[in-house]
Amino acid sequence: MSSFKIVLSAVAALLLAESISLWSVFRGMSTEKATGLAAIASDIVGSLFSPLFWIIAILSFLLFFYASRLGSKGLRILLFWTPTVFLTATGLLIAVLVVSLFLVARHH
Repeated sequence: MSSFKIVLSAVAALLLAESISLWSVFRGMSTEKATGLAAIASDIVGSLFSPLFWIIAILSFLLFFYASRLGSKGLRILLFWTPTVFLTATGLLIAVLVVSLFLVARHH
């Protein structure tokens, strides 16, 4: 169970860092010369090389990891299980949506 919590913490931390860095994508979209998916894709890949992305990812991983080891069951549910499961489920749903839209668009 410990390795599951570590993986869940890592996935949730990466998704949280990416969602925070994506906020700048939509904020700076009006200044981009690229249109459509090219503008968003370049910003998503570019955020992976940003120091801010990795600082947020590491800090949120540490927060989730230490929250998973809390002695109080109520605090562990509030600070670990709720945010990590929500972030992971949201990330997986978005990934499934993008893949299904890609497959549908390819057939039409």
